[in-house]
Amino acid sequence: MGVDIASDRIARANRKRERARLDNLHFVRADADDFLAALSENARFTAIFILFPDPWPKRRHNKNRVMKPEFLSAAAAVAGKGTGLYFRTDHEPYFREVAEAVREHEDWEEASPAAWPFEEATVFQKRAERHFSLVAKRR
Repeated sequence: MGVDIASDRIARANRKRERARLDNLHFVRADADDFLAALSENARFTAIFILFPDPWPKRRHNKNRVMKPEFLSAAAAVAGKGTGLYFRTDHEPYFREVAEAVREHEDWEEASPAAWPFEEATVFQKRAERHFSLVAKRR
């Protein structure tokens, strides 16, 4: 399941899915917080990937960032014990902020960044000069 707020990215992802004939892959246009809030209380994820979200670099826009303590709590509510949370960004200040939030959060513990289950470079990753990765596990 892929979630994005931008309809053009959803349309592009759907075209790629169809070309690859991945019938078990679906995309939803939604805000990540709203998506998690709308899930059934019985829903459980075994892995959560947050790949190159908008860093909202201006301080006044930081409230729009997806990776904040409230999101970590909502993600933990739908994550089984040991669920991996995989975060990647090319914006170092955002990365540092997320790493600190994960370290301070009671439901998540940092894991080895080498623990990514697969490695497929995204469009954003290919464009970035460098990127920063974080892996956390649900306690």
